[in-house]
Amino acid sequence: MDILSHLHSHRSIRQYKSQEIPQEVLDEVLQAGIRASSSGNMQSYSIIVTKDPAIREKLYQPHMEQNMVVDAPVLVTFCADFRRMKKWLELNEAKPNFDNFMSFMIAAIDATLVSQNVATAAEAKGLGLCYMGSTLANCDQIGEILNLPEGVVPVVGYSLGYADETPEVRDRLPLEGLVHYETYQDQTDEQIKAIYKQRETDGWNRYMSFPELKAKIEASDVKNLAQLYTTLKYTRESHVEFSQSVLHYIEKQGFMNHNL
Repeated sequence: MDILSHLHSHRSIRQYKSQEIPQEVLDEVLQAGIRASSSGNMQSYSIIVTKDPAIREKLYQPHMEQNMVVDAPVLVTFCADFRRMKKWLELNEAKPNFDNFMSFMIAAIDATLVSQNVATAAEAKGLGLCYMGSTLANCDQIGEILNLPEGVVPVVGYSLGYADETPEVRDRLPLEGLVHYETYQDQTDEQIKAIYKQRETDGWNRYMSFPELKAKIEASDVKNLAQLYTTLKYTRESHVEFSQSVLHYIEKQGFMNHNL
C-alpha cells in the first residue's frame, strides 16, 4: 500500500485477536518511530511498552475501563521525558534549564510526534491501534502504575495488536474547513454550518448506533451532535477536573518552575 492510501485508510481498532506481536515487529515499528522530528534533536520522550496482563489490568480503571486496555496484547505509552537529558546535563556540568512549562510542552510535542510515527509504521505492518485520551486525562494515576519518576509525564497512549474487527473509516471535516492559507481566516456562521453539516449527520448516526449510548441520549434533553459533545461526552466539569489534575501532576513531576 502506498503511503497516501495507507493514511486515508486509518481507523481506530478496539477489538483485537489474542495473537501476540512478534518482538521483531515491535522493534521494527519502534525503530521507525524514533525517526520522528524532535526539537533540537533532544528526543525528550520515553516509550513504555506494556505487555504484562497484570499491569494492563491495573491500567484498566485509569484508562476509563476501555476493554482494549486488557484485550490488546500491548499498550504503548509515550511520555514527555526530560529526566534522561537532565541527568546527562548534570554529568557534563551543564545548566539544568528544563524544569518549566515550556520544557514540558517541548517534550509533549516530541512524544506526540514519535507516537504518530510508530502508529503509521504499525499500521503498515498490519497492526491496529486506538489512541486513548485517558493517558493525559489520568496521567497522575497512570504515572504511578508505570513507576514514572520526576521529570516524566505520560501524554499519549494507545492499544496495539492485530485487529479483530473491520470498522468503517470515520468521517472528517472537509479540507476547506480546516486549512487556512497565508493567515487565519475566521469563518462566518454560514461557513461553520456548511463545514459541520455532514459531520452532524454522520456523527449523530454513529452514536445512535450504540444501544447503550442511544438510551442515554434518548433519556436526556440532547437534540443534536453539538449538545451530545458538551452534555454527555465532554462536560465542563470533567474538563476542569482533568485540567486541575494534569497541572498538579506536571508540577509534581518538576515542570512548573517559574523562577528566573
